[in-house]
Amino acid sequence: MRLSNRNKSSVYNFVNTLLIIFIIAGIGAFLLEEYRFNILGWESIFLIVVPFILMGIFYLNGRQIFEYDSDGEALHFRNRNIIPFLDKPLSDEFPKYKLLNYEVIDLFFMKRLYVTISSKNSGSTMLKYEISYLTRKEINDLKFSLSKVIKANNEKRVINR
Repeated sequence: MRLSNRNKSSVYNFVNTLLIIFIIAGIGAFLLEEYRFNILGWESIFLIVVPFILMGIFYLNGRQIFEYDSDGEALHFRNRNIIPFLDKPLSDEFPKYKLLNYEVIDLFFMKRLYVTISSKNSGSTMLKYEISYLTRKEINDLKFSLSKVIKANNEKRVINR
């Protein structure tokens, strides 16, 4: 199964550009308010604070582009930001039989996928992916696919014992 929200990157770029324009316009309006008009008073600080809060929420949600591929004998996870220099992109590929467990954490507007895989060195390793920008249907499809892989792994372990 393949899952990707790469086709929405133009929307995320637009939102990012819009937020930058809001910040610039807010700074300009604040400066005009403080040094020329002086109508709002102390509330003029909101012209700067609100756009920065919106930008912070946009980036605290994490990496915007998530790709998952379970075709073949390996699982591929890719997670990257629309602005390449902002965050290092994550790219992991491992055989399906190494998948032990997964968990989706859903906090207000942030969603994370934690994947536990078996490792020779430490026994198991946990990988973290940011899936805040996936739709509910995409998250359910991802859960279904990962559950199917785990179920197949458990059946193979029972047969091999």
